[in-house]
Amino acid sequence: MGISDAMALPGYDLDAQIGYLLRRVTQRHLALFGQAIPELTTMQFAVLARLAELGPLSQNHLGREASMDAATIKGVVDRLIRQGLVVTTPDPDDRRRLTVSLTETGATLVTSLVPAALAVTEATLAPLTTEERATLSALLARLA
Repeated sequence: MGISDAMALPGYDLDAQIGYLLRRVTQRHLALFGQAIPELTTMQFAVLARLAELGPLSQNHLGREASMDAATIKGVVDRLIRQGLVVTTPDPDDRRRLTVSLTETGATLVTSLVPAALAVTEATLAPLTTEERATLSALLARLA
């Protein structure tokens, strides 16, 4: 049988917890992203953006650059390969290592989606002033 009355949690306010707040902001951002860019997940977009920015990378290095662990980056790259947006080739110096590159389709897609991605950032940050945006970004970078 459950407790039928609300109970106080002395010293704890869920609405003031950083993890809870970050999750709520992330959920809002993901919803905005999904509406603006339905063809990719945020993680897929991050991989395409990093490859556009840095050029071909080993799958391992790409994972580090996109802040994904080895299993996650493998799954994201596999899905992007199936979509024809990236290709992998064996590294000439180490055949066990795969190099991930954008396809022409992937490069065209990520380039075309940049305005929408920027609009998602703008919509996410819309409640903040320019100064607040800069402060938030700087503080989050310190925590990352």
